[in-house]
Amino acid sequence: MKIINIPSGPLMVNSYIAWDEKSGDGFIVDPGGFNPRMEETINKEKINLKYVILTHGHGDHIGGVNIISEKYDAKIVAAEAEAPMLKDPRANMSADFGTPVSIVADISVKDGDTLDVGDMRLEFIMTPGHSPGGMCIRIGTVLFSGDTLFQASVGRTDFAGGSMPLLIKSIKEKLFVLPDDTRVFPGHMGATTIGFEKENNPFV
Repeated sequence: MKIINIPSGPLMVNSYIAWDEKSGDGFIVDPGGFNPRMEETINKEKINLKYVILTHGHGDHIGGVNIISEKYDAKIVAAEAEAPMLKDPRANMSADFGTPVSIVADISVKDGDTLDVGDMRLEFIMTPGHSPGGMCIRIGTVLFSGDTLFQASVGRTDFAGGSMPLLIKSIKEKLFVLPDDTRVFPGHMGATTIGFEKENNPFV
């Protein structure tokens, strides 16, 4: 598996393109907008982009979803619990970032669901707290954590549907049980590991 981070959208969210080198099948996580580097990478690496996967539905993470989904005929994947927010531009706050966005997922997932992309098996881990349907995506020792867990920090919980106690519970019970060498690729800031966060994150 190869992973490249191409920040996008008004807040330059970490948008990850990941693909299986053998089959060329891949997916993108949280396209906050459409960065031309995304198209350049997909073309250069000959990636068959099959899915657009959302860790949650806030406006800074979804600005490029419909554009990319249509351009590459890629299916949109999101947590079942995030559906109401994704549909409503007021709830997902996309209008605050310039353009109202309404999204209906092609594939709705729940805790423990899996999805195969080439030789990669994606496991969806529900981690509510930052938003009601926040989730992380695990592939072996790789974790895309969205706005649940950051390097020495956690996602904010002052938006509608947020809860700090629930977020901390999600991190402790769903993420900190993963192997310490699990590499964490968050929605903002730099990459980290589960082991580092267990020892150094002041919020958990």
